[in-house]
Amino acid sequence: MRKDGFSLLELLIVVAIILIIATIAIPSLLRSRQSAQEASAVSQLRTMNTAEVSYISSNAGSYGDIPSLITQGLLDSRFTASISGYNYTLTVTTGDYTATATAVSSNAGRYDFYSKPDYIIRYSTDPTRAPTGLTGEPVR
Repeated sequence: MRKDGFSLLELLIVVAIILIIATIAIPSLLRSRQSAQEASAVSQLRTMNTAEVSYISSNAGSYGDIPSLITQGLLDSRFTASISGYNYTLTVTTGDYTATATAVSSNAGRYDFYSKPDYIIRYSTDPTRAPTGLTGEPVR
């Protein structure tokens, strides 16, 4: 008499192989997602800088906050909420502004970013949210 099917040992070996592959692949996928979200944050800050350039030229030399930029159609309403794991703020003072991108969690992004009217995207000034030795330095 012939028995068809797999033995318990064969099934356990297959499950073990799948777990090993998952253990290797998942951290790499998470790092890739973080890198993509960080690149998106830098891109969104560039968008905010471009919006500020347009805003200042048509508003008597003053910078605008996020609601003002949205009202004038220079930013879309996504900036009022989280975009790709980052929250965005725009702090405006007389003749100056600071646009920041802050990760919603450490899984969303390893670093935070900011930009000022010099339009250079920089790493956070917080040493825990910037690469070692690059606190406040331009993103490369």
